[in-house]
Amino acid sequence: MSSVVILGTQYGDEGKGKFVDVLAGKADMVVRFQGGNNAGHTIILGEEKFVFNLLPSGVLYDKAKCIIASGVVIDLHVFLKEVEVLKSRGRKVDHIFISDKAHLIMPYHITLDKLKESNPSQKIGTTQRGIGPTYADKINRVGIRVADLVDFETFKEKLKINVEEKNPILTKIYGVESINEEQILKDFAKYREQILSRVVDSSAEINSYLDNNKLVMFEGAQGSQLDIDFGTYPYVTSSSPSVGGVLIGSGISHKKIDKVVGIVKAYTTRVGNGPFVSECLDSVGDTLREKGFEFGAVTKRPRRCGWLDLIVLKSAVEKNALTDMVITKLDILSHLPEIKVCIAYEIDGVKITTIPTDLKKLAQAKPVYKTFKGWNTDISEVISFDKLPTEAQEYILFIEKFLEVSASIVSVGPERSQNIVRKQIV
Repeated sequence: MSSVVILGTQYGDEGKGKFVDVLAGKADMVVRFQGGNNAGHTIILGEEKFVFNLLPSGVLYDKAKCIIASGVVIDLHVFLKEVEVLKSRGRKVDHIFISDKAHLIMPYHITLDKLKESNPSQKIGTTQRGIGPTYADKINRVGIRVADLVDFETFKEKLKINVEEKNPILTKIYGVESINEEQILKDFAKYREQILSRVVDSSAEINSYLDNNKLVMFEGAQGSQLDIDFGTYPYVTSSSPSVGGVLIGSGISHKKIDKVVGIVKAYTTRVGNGPFVSECLDSVGDTLREKGFEFGAVTKRPRRCGWLDLIVLKSAVEKNALTDMVITKLDILSHLPEIKVCIAYEIDGVKITTIPTDLKKLAQAKPVYKTFKGWNTDISEVISFDKLPTEAQEYILFIEKFLEVSASIVSVGPERSQNIVRKQIV
């Protein structure tokens, strides 16, 4: 085995950061393949807490070469700030690299994102970090890549084209100030000097490691139900957090993927707008939010909380061909008298086990639940599956049977060590 993909299976915030960190100890390379600083990955090591929005979660291991690949959109101000924070905390930073093909988030992308979100008719609940507008420019073939910044004359030329295109939108449609081109040139000239030594041909680097049987770990942001093609569009992210995004965002062949690990939160959360069939708009939702500290790592917004939705997970299994599951935050359910899982949707009296594309139909869907008895005891110190309460074991086994995927690891707390390992993944 030389590659492992780690994906979110729900709406993001499943705990991917912890398990990239847990598994990356054996990795030779960790690759972030999509998204931008709209992701929030939290890692807790004893008394230390690290929150990364852009850097790969495996960055805390000195051994692993960390690459932000071509499918990512990069805010260089955020990138350099995160690197500096690591450095100030005594961590190694010379193993971090960025792809020359990655697109740059420009200040006008952030402005446009904020302006759209301020319009009630256009608001979808983005992080307002400029992610969508940057991907839009990429698809429109007017984006600016890291390689363009390396050749500063090309950067100037492309910036001029974008300024001429976007200024009328900003001034005439939105009625705000025009782009300060000179300030952008000044800022990015400074960024350029700080990143030049980190710029690499990422696909060549990644393929070289894979061809030499080195362990490469691919880290996604967000979750499968936020996929631009297969998520609850338009309430999605602007990239593909699914396994297909690994190929496009990293420049590798599908034949080079050995394992696909789906991270599954033991209940469901969602940030921002969009359908959420198993959402609990009652004291259960409040309890999950409070006990699980369910607030966005990027936005600090309270997450919407609800019961585990197996229809959402079934979709993730099918689209990503999961080989393993990691179930996170099982401990958060510990003191609930009963626990429910959604096993079907009911629309107009008809039960279905797929997710309707039509959001109006999905909004009408009522969850069909299976109810489990709670275990009402602390499990945060449990280190083996057979030591879990019988009720907790039954819950895990039911999920496995429904999805036909093994839960190789079960997390019972936020620390790197608080895991029940049932089967080694790497």
